[in-house]
Amino acid sequence: MPVYSMTGYATLQSKPANADAPPSPTVGIEIRSVNSRFLDLTFKLSDEMRGAEPALRELLGKELSRGKVEVRGWTEGRGDGVARQPTTAELQKLVSIQDGIRAWLPTAEPLSVAEVLGLTSRQAAATPVGLQGAFLTLAAQAVDALKEARAREGARLTDMLLGHVAQLRDLASLASPMLPKLVEQQRLRFLERWNEALGSTDATTSAKEAALDRALSEATAFAIRIDVAEELTRLTSHLDEIDRLLRKGGELGKRLDFLIQELHREANTLGSKSSSLELTRVSVDMKVLIEQLREQVQNIE
Repeated sequence: MPVYSMTGYATLQSKPANADAPPSPTVGIEIRSVNSRFLDLTFKLSDEMRGAEPALRELLGKELSRGKVEVRGWTEGRGDGVARQPTTAELQKLVSIQDGIRAWLPTAEPLSVAEVLGLTSRQAAATPVGLQGAFLTLAAQAVDALKEARAREGARLTDMLLGHVAQLRDLASLASPMLPKLVEQQRLRFLERWNEALGSTDATTSAKEAALDRALSEATAFAIRIDVAEELTRLTSHLDEIDRLLRKGGELGKRLDFLIQELHREANTLGSKSSSLELTRVSVDMKVLIEQLREQVQNIE
């Protein structure tokens, strides 16, 4: 199943064959989507298309789960601008209406040819048979095109996120061997200070042993205090889950967002326990990558 981005664009136009009378109008639709926490639909439809909004809203609700989506629908003029020949029935109706009006208003001007053409054209365009149905058919095709665009963008985001995950794994592998070295360095430092302190005194053997025990206890406490093995284990577990979700696909944006928060928590703890410049740098690099992950995950459905 693909990973879908919430960013996408699609536009289509068609000339429905079952419109009222030839030449048929052009029906167009444009759909834009960007990231959003929920599904937020906005419609900008021409007057002829407004009746299709409920069905269009239902269609988008079935196909999309998140994103700020703007839909624009319109119709363009019939044919190539050539005036449509009015039918005999239309002309007879206009003549009847005109005669009735002039019977009450003898000074009223008769209809001109241009006015007749305008009135008959507007009348024909007012209720085009099947126009909304054609629009909904076109909308379904546009939604498919939008999902394809979102899938392509999602594939690009997936590659980027997997790359960041791999870099975080490398940083975790750098941090892990630092801990035993730091503990050993601190233990040797405690013992060195102990030897220096006892070398300048005439302490008894029991006093020296007590001091040694204290130095070793402090070294042990230090080792416990800086131990980040648990944080690294959790961080690796979160990376494994992110990797699994990205390869599985589907609707995973909210789950990824939660995992990114957990990654940030572990990286913060790693930095707070750091007792060396090297480990601090690893923590900072992790935070930079995690922030980049967070920014990209906001675009995933």
